[in-house]
Amino acid sequence: MGRYVFGVDIGGTTVKLGLFGEEGCLLDKWEIPTIKENQGASILPDVAASIREKMEEKGIGEPDVAGIGVGAPGAVDDEGTLVGGAVNIGWKAFNIPKALGAYINVQVKAANDANAAAYGEMWQGGGKGSNHMVAVTLGTGVGGGIVVNGELLMGAAGAGGEIGHIHLADEETESCGCGNKGCLEQYASATGIARLAKRRLAQDEKESILRKKAISAKSVFDAVKAGDEVAIEIAEQFGDYLGKGLAAVAAVVNPEVFVIGGGVSKAGEILLSYVEPAFRKYAFHQCRGAKFVLAKLGNDAGIYGAAGLIISTLCKGKQFNDQ
Repeated sequence: MGRYVFGVDIGGTTVKLGLFGEEGCLLDKWEIPTIKENQGASILPDVAASIREKMEEKGIGEPDVAGIGVGAPGAVDDEGTLVGGAVNIGWKAFNIPKALGAYINVQVKAANDANAAAYGEMWQGGGKGSNHMVAVTLGTGVGGGIVVNGELLMGAAGAGGEIGHIHLADEETESCGCGNKGCLEQYASATGIARLAKRRLAQDEKESILRKKAISAKSVFDAVKAGDEVAIEIAEQFGDYLGKGLAAVAAVVNPEVFVIGGGVSKAGEILLSYVEPAFRKYAFHQCRGAKFVLAKLGNDAGIYGAAGLIISTLCKGKQFNDQ
């Protein structure tokens, strides 16, 4: 078995790549542009060429490579098929391992990018040491990845872990990006927190430093840290929504730990102080012991997770040179 693994995280602007050695140590990382023209036809050939270039630079032959893990935007099933395509990069439905394998003769494993990032956090990040974990990404939307017994829960159509679209509010009149109304994403994402803030500020004229700032998730939590009463109300509302949503998730998969990442998580530990109490209020009693931690890998989570999928699948958790 080869002694190296490549992790690939395909994004809308760039493709992040990482070279990993024994025991999952990151040896090198780099990026290439995501060329979306012609329905993204050149993305995988570009990935293969970039990996070959790195192999030549490092003196690595194909027999030395255990495999390539790929995280891709969109629903990806257990066979590595991009089920519904990936609109943001122009891809239609196709099997990623088969397509990439046509350009480079090594094993390929593919997963949804959020699921790959979740696996990375379990393997080498905030969830390290746990086999039952839920990763929550609070960014423009709310993404998720669920790990049960050390394995990613992908679902029949690759849509496992789409926790941002748990329905929470019957009274919501605005539509989520998915087309439904009242999704968790509408209240716990960066844009959702800004929506909550604007709605709260419109209720009355109570003094708040937020009235003098551009409204964003960051400005809300900065105001919370400054002791602003209105901002604290908004944070409590956010925490209630997210805590309630994660309590529903816990009742299904009973995780040891929730790992919170994404841009909103940059607020730090104070964010967890609003989510945890709400979670414990709503959670089934045998699920209340779940820990809450912040993600540790940042933008590298995707390449770590993609590489980790190869190691777990092909190497069964052992060191490469034990194979």
